[in-house]
Amino acid sequence: MVSTSSEPPLLYEKTAGGIARLTLNRPDALNAINMAARDELWTALLAVRDDPDVRVAVIRGAGDRAFSAGADITEFGTAPSFVESRRARQDRDVWGLMLSIMKPLVAAVHGYAFGAGCEMSLLCDLRIASEDARFALPEVTLGYIPSAGGTQTLPRAIPPGGAREMVLSGEPIDAARALAIGLVNRVVPFERLDAEAMDVAAKLAALPPAAVAAAKEAMVRGADLPLEQGLRLEAMIAARLSSGAPPA
Repeated sequence: MVSTSSEPPLLYEKTAGGIARLTLNRPDALNAINMAARDELWTALLAVRDDPDVRVAVIRGAGDRAFSAGADITEFGTAPSFVESRRARQDRDVWGLMLSIMKPLVAAVHGYAFGAGCEMSLLCDLRIASEDARFALPEVTLGYIPSAGGTQTLPRAIPPGGAREMVLSGEPIDAARALAIGLVNRVVPFERLDAEAMDVAAKLAALPPAAVAAAKEAMVRGADLPLEQGLRLEAMIAARLSSGAPPA
């Protein structure tokens, strides 16, 4: 799909099976995330969170070159966009919103997943990559650091040594390496990527939604707790689920 100025920067679709598809729709710009795309992503993620008919969301990129090359650097350092961007990060914490969603998020990654694009995939629960996918956090090469959570989410997704190498060097890794270190769950041919991601999403959507949400909540909330506290949290959430009580 080729984007034009009249096309929205993000497409939102909902299937009858309870799957929402969020497509970054700026293929001519390698699906770089500009202010307009960020606003649309915020709205779409709220819909995923709040719509009881949505059980799983798949995030993907339009075109055949990139999931997302990251933040749109053409908006960097300019006024008023610099001020607007900072205000948007404060008022609409997209990455925090992604972390708050207790429904499974699946990233279907092809081509470039650099910077905020890589970080967005890290905020998803499962990552399905095509054979041409390349992941990188190149911010240090540009004189700053990842600021969409990469320094925190990457070491929680892969072994610390690999995370430090990616963050400190800024060097990209290919799909095979990403699979070997656990950054992605599976690698498929490009032509199979969408079907594979939707198949994974459909299997998740067919499961009891309350149980899936509770399992995700236990893992997310318990990730940084000592084991003893994590086990207590798990028992509490399991008891709540069995009683039919709503999440706290």
